Amino acid sequence: MVALQITWFILIGILMAGYTVLAGFDLGAGYLFYRFRSAEEREAISYNLRPIWGVNQVWLLTGGGALFAAFPKVYAGVFSGFYLALMLLLLVLVLRAVAIEIKPEVNSARWIRFWDEAYFIGSALVCLLLGVAMGNLLAGIPLDVKGNYTGGFWDLLNLFAIGTGLFSVSLFALQGAGFLMAVGPDQLREKASQIAFRYWLVSLVLFLLLSVYCFINEPQVFANYYHYPLLYVIPALLVACYGIYPVVLKKMAAYIPMLVSSLLILSLWGVIGGAMFPALVPNAADPAASLTLYNSSSSLLTLKVMLILAIIGVPIVLFYIGVIYRQFFAGRSLSQSIDSSAGELSQ
Repeated sequence: MVALQITWFILIGILMAGYTVLAGFDLGAGYLFYRFRSAEEREAISYNLRPIWGVNQVWLLTGGGALFAAFPKVYAGVFSGFYLALMLLLLVLVLRAVAIEIKPEVNSARWIRFWDEAYFIGSALVCLLLGVAMGNLLAGIPLDVKGNYTGGFWDLLNLFAIGTGLFSVSLFALQGAGFLMAVGPDQLREKASQIAFRYWLVSLVLFLLLSVYCFINEPQVFANYYHYPLLYVIPALLVACYGIYPVVLKKMAAYIPMLVSSLLILSLWGVIGGAMFPALVPNAADPAASLTLYNSSSSLLTLKVMLILAIIGVPIVLFYIGVIYRQFFAGRSLSQSIDSSAGELSQ
């Protein structure tokens, strides 16, 4: 039973990390949308992201479904307490989805501008809200004896959560800039490279500030690392990614900055998982009463059946996503997409 609980803790972490890495392409590019002043460049960004943004949401839906099935107490108790925040997140996800799909169908300059703004605002808010949620879970939230959230919406907007929200925005921007560098012509790559360096610096500063804040105000975050020194391999990888990123960025290797930022995000999820284990939702008032993978999981039979389905289904999903990315982006450049999108607009 314990082995299955730990397995599902890791699998859900992998699903959420996969979503962050892949959705970072379209969320980050959406947040950076207005950094590119040319209408052709903006249209090209939208054109390139249109085939993959929906595919990336598969990871979020799968992660949410796995959490519901494997740890129903977490889903029922905390999600009901986060109802308003989750509805806001759902609203902005729908807003940006509509903007991506509806914009090519309109001819009015006013409506094109409206959907561009909706795409940017939706992307920025998703980046921010995901970081705020992660910050609250990392520091802990107030729970009652049944595991239900006892705070209010505004309690979620504390100093640490806002800091993690801004940190999340900087990481998504880094990932989005890396994606644009990978698919763009030299002129766009150079501009994306400059943007990436700025957000690398911003994210590094925020990471250091948040680490110091945790050391002073949230010492429980480091507890597992004190007890299990081997875990320091994960933050060491994170630090290495931060150190090597400006080097690979300077060399302008097309795909390497994107790969390094992806590894940075994955290692960050490893750091978070190492800090929280075995808690899924730490109780800020009483850590002993936290929702953990041991006291909030489904039955042994449910975990076994889910694992069998995951072994069958996950490779299929990975194959499908791989085909989509290869079909739409192998050998394509943003300059080609500019011509294609311009052709669409002229029709």
